Amino acid sequence: MIPVARRGTFAALIISVALMPLQPAFAASPEPVKAEHGMVVTAQHLASDVGVEVLKKGGNAVDAAVAVGYALAVVYPTAGNIGGGGFMTIRLKDGKTTFLDFRERAPMASTKTMYLDDKGEIVKGASTAGYLAVGVPGSVMGFETAREKYGTLSREDLLAPAIRFAKDGFVLDQGDVASLQNGAKKLSKDKAAAAIFLKPDGKTFSIGETLVQPELAASLSSISEKGPDAFYKGAIADDIVKASAATGGILAKADFEQYTVRELKPVTCNYRGYEIASSPPPSSGGVIICEILNVLEGYPLSYLGYGSAETVHAMVEAMRHAYVDRNSALGDPDFVENPVEKLTDKAYAKEIREKINPFKAGVSKELMPKGMGESTETTHYSIVDNDGNAVAVTYTLNGSFGAGVVAPGTGILLNNEMDDFTSKPGSPNLYGLVQGEANAIAPKKTPLSSMSPTIISKDGKPFMVIGSPGGARIITITLEAIINVIDHGMSIQEAIDAPRIHHQWLPDKVYMEPFALSSDTLKLLTEMGHDVQIDASWPIWGQAAGILVGGKNLAEIEEGGGARYNGAMDSRAASGAARGY
Repeated sequence: MIPVARRGTFAALIISVALMPLQPAFAASPEPVKAEHGMVVTAQHLASDVGVEVLKKGGNAVDAAVAVGYALAVVYPTAGNIGGGGFMTIRLKDGKTTFLDFRERAPMASTKTMYLDDKGEIVKGASTAGYLAVGVPGSVMGFETAREKYGTLSREDLLAPAIRFAKDGFVLDQGDVASLQNGAKKLSKDKAAAAIFLKPDGKTFSIGETLVQPELAASLSSISEKGPDAFYKGAIADDIVKASAATGGILAKADFEQYTVRELKPVTCNYRGYEIASSPPPSSGGVIICEILNVLEGYPLSYLGYGSAETVHAMVEAMRHAYVDRNSALGDPDFVENPVEKLTDKAYAKEIREKINPFKAGVSKELMPKGMGESTETTHYSIVDNDGNAVAVTYTLNGSFGAGVVAPGTGILLNNEMDDFTSKPGSPNLYGLVQGEANAIAPKKTPLSSMSPTIISKDGKPFMVIGSPGGARIITITLEAIINVIDHGMSIQEAIDAPRIHHQWLPDKVYMEPFALSSDTLKLLTEMGHDVQIDASWPIWGQAAGILVGGKNLAEIEEGGGARYNGAMDSRAASGAARGY
């Protein structure tokens, strides 16, 4: 019987589900795209085509990843970028794995309290809009570092498609137009941005029209000719610094000149015999995915069943405990000591399981650490080449179209990544994350991220490449795709398309997409004390991109008759595509 205090909540929840219009994202999933030689999955079909063409020319997965990254900066401006930053997880054909951190950095003039007023309260919008919100971009240096160390083709070859799309333009489809319409209000506030992404009369572009970006073409051409120095030591940096100084920002030329990429060891763990390689700090993604998987390994999820109350309860409680650790203990490894070994230890997972009541929801406030009071518009792409090299890239402007500003003359949209820092311990950021001192602002520091570009191996061979945008939900979106394949036997497309749940410690709520859970499951979870909320804000649930090797699902892989590569772009993505050859 439902407790009296919760009957109203449960009834309202069921009614809201019943009245929710059907969404096309949850129709039966299509078959994954199949290929034998290479696979590229991105959030914009033109960028996917670019990646495949690079592979056909003899480039490897890293070459394709670099070309795709630059192409997305042109054809997917809401998140693709050279004015932001991100992470790249690489697994080479010999089994070696590595990780490139080209995340944005805080300017040297940054201070811990730069977004607080004289009363110590957060100034609304200061960390999300305008030049004060901009971190030092890392994408250009990241792509060139990847190409030089692990690629095979020239910089000119890899930038050529992006330059062509910027110079000659590309035809806008429905997804492109919807994205520009969603960002129109933000973009209209900046003269240089409005001149690119809005018509002279202030209206948005229509389906079938062509978007041309000549200034971005010039910037990309300069990078192609001169390398990263064109961005970090030349006219591009000068233009960005000038625009920043004119509008209250704190970026300096030295911030650009001193930017470096870090090559780090991926976080690794084993889940039911599968080897996970994912993002280490300054990303929380790999650590927290491994922590949650370690906890869930103690539960027979395949027996309990997808979407059952027992499975969801175990997932929620594992997420609750892991996000406490994420939000309180992790930060830039150059500034804080990250307890990675502890958090990814199976003994620690066992301690967490022993604290989980199988019949009752936990209470997040009871887990409050001492000392405490990633927009939807990130993008992820996955690539595997003919030799078995695999690359997972997640990069971002943070919020949709970043800070909404373009330095005049550059054509480059700039990020609002400074919001990923803890502006004030105990206060939520853009994604509702309540974080602590480990992620406080400091000069040249990298903000904590949830981005989780992940590569999974089995028996020494690549098995799965996966990742997603989605702000704080990137971790759970990526996690659920992994579980859906390994525990629930879904195809890679079904695993990505399946409705999702999310819990991030605070606020103490279970968020679910419409129709993620049955009414019976909702009833049982409510009786256990969970506060389940339907969240139909589609972009925040991300657009995952994945590849499964050897078959579309585990059954096909075990039978040995599946296609070598099986690519899946989230059905939530209007313009994305998996392309193979």
